[in-house]
Amino acid sequence: MEFLQQNWYWAALAAVSGGLLVVDLLRNRSGGDMLSPLDATLKINREDALVVDVRTQDDFMGGHIVGARHIPLAELEKRAPELEKLQPRPVILCCQSGSRSANAVAILRKAGIGQVFNLRGGVMEWERAGLPLARGRK
Repeated sequence: MEFLQQNWYWAALAAVSGGLLVVDLLRNRSGGDMLSPLDATLKINREDALVVDVRTQDDFMGGHIVGARHIPLAELEKRAPELEKLQPRPVILCCQSGSRSANAVAILRKAGIGQVFNLRGGVMEWERAGLPLARGRK
């Protein structure tokens, strides 16, 4: 106890950093299996993963991952059978920042799609990693 009183700042630093780790862990679990842009490219190249962009048409045309299929989030539940036909290919969902695609993960899992992943940080993180984007229609 005396150690903590004399070194309270170290204890506070440890508590804050531990709290941040817990928050990050919970955030990553809430959106399903999260993939970094690097992990996503490996899954695309090694397992022929399908990328599905759930943003609006305007956002998609402004820049999307090369080869991505565009299915807006509002249409995803109705169009899930299109993705069922492509099983057992993994499906990587993306949006601008990763939050809409977290909802999309839940929709596809409910529809019975097996391997569903969320691109952590979305297209913004993809672009920040220096990976290419296509502009306009696919």
